[in-house]
Amino acid sequence: MQKIDAHQHFWKFDPLRDAWITDDMAVIQRDFFPAHLAPVLAENAIDGCIAVQADQSEAQNSFLMELAANNSFIKGVVGWVDLQADNLDERLQYYKQHSIIKGFRHVLQAEAGEFMLTEKFTRGISQLHQYGFTYDVLIKHDQLSYAEKLVAAFPQQKFVIDHLAKPAIKAQETAPWAQQIAAIAQHKNVYCKISGFCTEADWDNWQPADIKPYLDVVFDAFGTDRLMFGSDWPVSLLAGGYNKTVECLTAYLASFSPADQEKFWGGNAAAFYNL
Repeated sequence: MQKIDAHQHFWKFDPLRDAWITDDMAVIQRDFFPAHLAPVLAENAIDGCIAVQADQSEAQNSFLMELAANNSFIKGVVGWVDLQADNLDERLQYYKQHSIIKGFRHVLQAEAGEFMLTEKFTRGISQLHQYGFTYDVLIKHDQLSYAEKLVAAFPQQKFVIDHLAKPAIKAQETAPWAQQIAAIAQHKNVYCKISGFCTEADWDNWQPADIKPYLDVVFDAFGTDRLMFGSDWPVSLLAGGYNKTVECLTAYLASFSPADQEKFWGGNAAAFYNL
């Protein structure tokens, strides 16, 4: 079984650019490079990872591509491109020449829900499929209804929802998130990453029992063929870190068949990102 971490980040910390990393996140107000991640992957028997953009610039793409060129365990990059740009087709042609670029992401959670349905944004989404690029949907739970309209409009496009769409775990609320997850999962072109849940919970005190109701919902909705593991490292250091995330999911999956475990820990990510 090849195990793939389908969602993690690298950055050279810049307090202006990375202003989202506030002072209560001091543990991640520093640089994170492959040399920091490699021993963590080894400790958890993870074979490779997908590096996901943490800055909305093409400079970030170049940074991640260079890291991948020098670290073979980085199996793919989810970058950023301006989907509203007039020269988008030219940029997609450029990135198609670099097989390490698997897809793109925009920080939709920072936009109004309607943004993802605007003409300029959807025109950009419509161009991804012809180049074989995936799209990571980074939203909060209150944007799910908009995201469902987006994925429904492009049934040939491969989408993956990051971080379970950030349900209100700390408040222990499942509605209406659970119903909306079930609805968006009806679209077979949509996958979901089981990632980032720890930072939606009580950072210092969460237990696996707090997470289980949310895992139950997504496994019931998506099944074992469209879910994938992501650590959200180093952001997950805010709330227990890599090992606690892996331990939580390992325990949850203990009763699953070896074949289903293999899909979750790596097979689905390999298929989705064409590794």
